[in-house]
Amino acid sequence: MGLVRTPSMQSGDYLEGMFRDYVGGKTKVRPPKSSCARLFTMFTYLQFACAIYVTFLVYYVSPTIDLRTKPDFSWATRIAKHWSQFITQPHVVSHYQEAANFDFSSPSEVCEKETIDFVQKKSNDEQMIRIKRELYDGVLEFQKKSFGAESLPELMKMKSKWGQGRIPKITVILNHFKRKTLCAQLESLLHQTVPFHNVWVLSFGSPNELNLRRIVQSHNDSRISFVSSSYDFKYYGRFQMALQSDADFIYILDDDMIPGKKMLEILSHVAGTDKYKNSVLGSIGRILPFRQKDYTFPSYRKFRSKEAGLYLPDPAYGITVDRIVQVDFLSSSWFLSSDLVKTLFIESPFTFMTGEDLHLSYQLQKYRNAGSFVLPVDSNDKDTWGDSEHRLAYISETTVIFKDIVQVRDEQWWRALSTGYMTQWAAMYPQKIDALFYAHSVKEVMALAPLLEQFRATAGKKAYIVVSGGHFCPCEDAADALKWPRANCRERRFKIFDLSIGAIGGTSDSSVPVVQAVYSSMKGLMKIHNPSVVIAVADVDPNVREALNMAIGSNSNSTTLVLLPRPSIPKVFFMADIRSTALPNWNRMRITINIITQNRATSLQRLLRSLSNAYYVGDEVKLTFNMDTQVDEETLRVVNAFPWPHGSKILRRRIIQGGLIRAVSESWYPSSNDEFGLLLEDDIEVSPYYYLWLKYALLKYHYDPQVSLPELSSISLYTPRLVEVVKERPRWNATDFFKRIHPNTPYLHQLPCSWGALFFPKQWREFYTYMNMRFTEDAKQNPVQIPRSRTNGWQASWKKFLIDMMYLRGYVSLYPNFPNQASFSTNHMEPGAHISAKDNVVKHSKVDFEVPLLQRDFRELLPAGKLPPASKLPVINLFNQAMSLKGLKAAGAKLVQDVLRCSETEVVVVDHETGKPLRCARF
Repeated sequence: MGLVRTPSMQSGDYLEGMFRDYVGGKTKVRPPKSSCARLFTMFTYLQFACAIYVTFLVYYVSPTIDLRTKPDFSWATRIAKHWSQFITQPHVVSHYQEAANFDFSSPSEVCEKETIDFVQKKSNDEQMIRIKRELYDGVLEFQKKSFGAESLPELMKMKSKWGQGRIPKITVILNHFKRKTLCAQLESLLHQTVPFHNVWVLSFGSPNELNLRRIVQSHNDSRISFVSSSYDFKYYGRFQMALQSDADFIYILDDDMIPGKKMLEILSHVAGTDKYKNSVLGSIGRILPFRQKDYTFPSYRKFRSKEAGLYLPDPAYGITVDRIVQVDFLSSSWFLSSDLVKTLFIESPFTFMTGEDLHLSYQLQKYRNAGSFVLPVDSNDKDTWGDSEHRLAYISETTVIFKDIVQVRDEQWWRALSTGYMTQWAAMYPQKIDALFYAHSVKEVMALAPLLEQFRATAGKKAYIVVSGGHFCPCEDAADALKWPRANCRERRFKIFDLSIGAIGGTSDSSVPVVQAVYSSMKGLMKIHNPSVVIAVADVDPNVREALNMAIGSNSNSTTLVLLPRPSIPKVFFMADIRSTALPNWNRMRITINIITQNRATSLQRLLRSLSNAYYVGDEVKLTFNMDTQVDEETLRVVNAFPWPHGSKILRRRIIQGGLIRAVSESWYPSSNDEFGLLLEDDIEVSPYYYLWLKYALLKYHYDPQVSLPELSSISLYTPRLVEVVKERPRWNATDFFKRIHPNTPYLHQLPCSWGALFFPKQWREFYTYMNMRFTEDAKQNPVQIPRSRTNGWQASWKKFLIDMMYLRGYVSLYPNFPNQASFSTNHMEPGAHISAKDNVVKHSKVDFEVPLLQRDFRELLPAGKLPPASKLPVINLFNQAMSLKGLKAAGAKLVQDVLRCSETEVVVVDHETGKPLRCARF
């Protein structure tokens, strides 16, 4: 690389006194230098040559530049040899001879002009003109509404850091190869209304290097420098040079851009505003393709296609830019702060052969949240134009139109969109998908594949998968694991996204590049697709988990990260049935297990074994043991020794004997509206699928904002075989009862379950207050007397008070319904406070209460393989008679026996934070 300084830039003895002899128009003969002086000069030049050689070597092996093809350093060797030959000249060259090596021609003598022998292209295709105009108007209208799109006068009125005497330092970089436009560019730059700090003219592998050098010399301006190399650094070299600038701004111009004389003023003013200070500004840009009706994206060069995007401005279709417009990438000129330039090199480019324009905008958005904007112009003032001769952009010799280059650029922008680049299409048409899967290895792909396919097979559901790519999980290997065609990795259609981890600085032992790549890409993808959940395996790499959490935390949408243990993945296919508005609540619920135990250690061990064998899908589940004062030692040993890996284990023991009614009702109190209490006595046993039933039902009927079912107060694990509230206690079979609807439909029942049920926090607070207001030792003093109910005479039963409250206020519980009354819990009817008690005259047969436990996935038994909509759930009253929810309220209100005296058309409304009754309200 050679650096030629103009004659006014004196440096060392080589240029010493070059013009000094001409002072006053007289020549002065200088005495010859002594041998010591010549020796000193020789060593000075030797040091200078070595410094240049080492500087360039260090520069090109530094991490700033990552060339795909190894650069040729022979140019540096040639420079050193040139200086060596000069230093060892056997004779002294006169200063006049040295000066003769420089070209002192004027610009008018050396300048050439680009021949443009055609008029501006204009399309006569009315359909294309209409298509392009409609698309541009749509983009501009969207941007006006979203963040504003100012005209040039409006921009210049905005408050800016620059102006009113404050002038920024601007380094202008002109990259030249064949065009004859350098003189026109320099002429424009020298007459700018805001002066530049310096201009660097670059000639990398140019056949016109000699003439370009002469032009720079002819201008005789110390601010203008010429940098050349026989190696062609192509499009990225100018940005690598920009890293060396100490200016406030960098203005990089292609050789087809001749800026108007007000451009530096306009650019620096806009870049100094708060709104656009974190931006790259230019005069020509592109808006990338939009999605077609077949859900694919066309080439950005597709002819006669509205979805192919826009080229702005586009005189061929009569499109001028009269308001600032955000684009997907800029072409031909870039104005940005020096600090932003380095962002271009965070990730290795897709290729060094082309595409630096897209890569810059992509990296700036991805890592600096910086936009790319085309500035508006005054159509009547060419001094405001960034390309005062736009016809230059249509010269085919240097315009990228070749098929292979178009294909490379199509691959490049698709890769950017696939790794989180928010294009104008993505901004204008926000997507909404149900799930975005992330797999960091092929084994993770295989683990997640069944659930991904379940989502994709469910009507109305959208789910895509993101793979790390690189050596972690090559996209083609992931496609093989999914049994998809490998072509899916190259197809411009949303299905599988390859992050190509390793593009940031290549392979590294550090976790930082992985975290950075996953975080930045997933953040963009989530912003584009707005998934309800991001799903990964629970044992994903901790650094990846951190990156996923960071990406979710940085987005304003309600996306939730779901980490699933691999064995649980086939058990949660019901996720695909959950509405997208409910899925973000996957981690929100907190189910606490509350065991009431006393002195049945063997029964307790059976319950604990069944709890341990259940599927908890990675959720944190708190376990609490509630024991009365007379608990036996064996039970205490069992409780103390029991390991619980799914959450905290809490032991509570009363000092004074409370009895069963207090043991149950005081066993749990919610700490939030998202905490639900599962109450289990120690003679209960649960199915391995019990937790899945509870979670599925909560997401379907409680956490879906599109579902209104305020009457639901609990979810039962058990299906009863008797109508227990009437004296005769007749047998009852839900499968037979609902066979006209569906033999296995779940149903809503006014009876609460005491043999395994999950209670809701708001209604439990309400029950707590109600029971406190109504509790009496003598059951006959209870004012609530439900007609024909044997519960009226129950004593020492917490369930009696809950039945009363639910009857009076029209609450219901959700019950399962499967063949042979198979359930998620069963009651083994072992002796205790009620069963076989001396004062209990009711006989209890195990056949009437013990039911089989479900040992397989219950979804296949449900109507259409899923829980029915809330509006389709059948309702029965306390006596197992079909009734509407409104009918239940009417029956309870008719008693007029609640804690507040309400009319027969009103029910009590409570404060759900405290449970206290507030007023009566019509239902």
